[in-house]
Amino acid sequence: MSCTMLRWLLRGGCRPLVGLWALLLPVVSSHGLQQDALTEGRPKLLLVSFDGFRWDYVDRVPMPNFFSIMNDGVMVKQVENIYITKTFPNHYTLVTGLYAETHGIVANEMFDPVLNRSFSIETETMYDPQWWEEAVPLWVSIQKAGGRSGAAMWPGSDVKIRGVFPNQFLRYNASVPFETRVERIIQWFSAPKEEAVDFGVLYWEDPDKSGHLLGPQSLLMDAVIAGIDEKLGFLMNELKKAGIYEKVNLIVTSDHGMVQLSPDHIIELDEYVSRDLYTWVDKSPVVGILPKEGKLDEVYSKLVDANPNMMVYKKESIPAHFHYQHNSRIMPILLEAKEGWTIMQNRSGTFLLGNHGNDNTLPSMHPVFIARGPAFRQNYVKSFMRSVDLYPLMCHILSIPALPNNGSLSNVKDLLLREPTPTVPSARLRVKDNSYAPLVGSLMGVAMVLGFLVVFIKQVTLKQLPSLKHRRREMSQPLLQDLHL
Repeated sequence: MSCTMLRWLLRGGCRPLVGLWALLLPVVSSHGLQQDALTEGRPKLLLVSFDGFRWDYVDRVPMPNFFSIMNDGVMVKQVENIYITKTFPNHYTLVTGLYAETHGIVANEMFDPVLNRSFSIETETMYDPQWWEEAVPLWVSIQKAGGRSGAAMWPGSDVKIRGVFPNQFLRYNASVPFETRVERIIQWFSAPKEEAVDFGVLYWEDPDKSGHLLGPQSLLMDAVIAGIDEKLGFLMNELKKAGIYEKVNLIVTSDHGMVQLSPDHIIELDEYVSRDLYTWVDKSPVVGILPKEGKLDEVYSKLVDANPNMMVYKKESIPAHFHYQHNSRIMPILLEAKEGWTIMQNRSGTFLLGNHGNDNTLPSMHPVFIARGPAFRQNYVKSFMRSVDLYPLMCHILSIPALPNNGSLSNVKDLLLREPTPTVPSARLRVKDNSYAPLVGSLMGVAMVLGFLVVFIKQVTLKQLPSLKHRRREMSQPLLQDLHL
């Protein structure tokens, strides 16, 4: 090589080679990338819901395990869940990122005029996939992306949605102890590599069950809340015993809060409208009313100004910020009791001392949110988030693309230890143990680069230096811009 040519190469004339090498590098190093992906595996995530755990319960009694996670991870002071603030709608939102009008689970009790069928969480109808298939939950998505999932009693997880069950799941049975559910989840996360789950969901009925019976203001709730902290401690210890506590991203949240009720604050519909004119679809404090054919205006006129503690909406007039209009399962008339009030047909029905379902902007309806793990910052407090934002956050942590949703990763990216990058892998990389394809690919890549060097140097040497300088400016600059070198 001539001295002139050598000086040109040292001054940067070989930058096109750098660009070409950058383009070839993924091919040359693909074997190494695949080995790293197989060694590290997909990030692990466990989502836990303590039903009805209101955001301010953590400050009510000593909660050492909750505060351990807060100090070691992140906490959000106020989480705005979705309307209506009931169990099934909000649990499906957590794993889909969708408002109820979009994912279709609009209440715990529903009527679908298209199917001409009713749904109740207290009957076998909740296992019919037709009710669930307006959305795709995260456990289905991660399995389609090559990962594995496990579900312990999470609402909807024991239903075959889009033809898919979680890889591992427990059919709902309220009599199964929390400790048994935890032990099963730990087994699934600790299984051999090809069988271990990447994403798990765990559900527990309290403090919701106790909150309904006692009311959140009852002094007896202190022991219930302290018991939830003990259960969280059991989960943390089991993760540590299995050696995966530092590897699993743990999110602890809820579906809604709880408000105290009084037998002095009851609205009796029988005082205002005959039962012969309508069908009662869902329970207080938000009641779906299905008027008999031709009776909508009559029923509405009898209810709209009936009681100052009850809001009455025709479907089309439901406030837009509720995102609760555009689904056939939302009834033509919606009643909502004001905070602290109960709607009943008469006082012969079952009265609860605590309930939820009200306006999702009310602090009493808001759930708790804490998280820790390798994906999260430490000792960080965020003032506000929306529950729909959790889904894109979990998709990012699990390295799978999020389906269209009502949330935004940008709203919660400050919870993360590292700034999100724009692209994520959509499936596991798998390589057969005895495959020589990666090695062959690597050798071919090296051969291509060496061949290019020989041809390039030969051609450049035969040309004049001024011509080389002119071509370098035209050839290399766009390539450098594309590669951000």
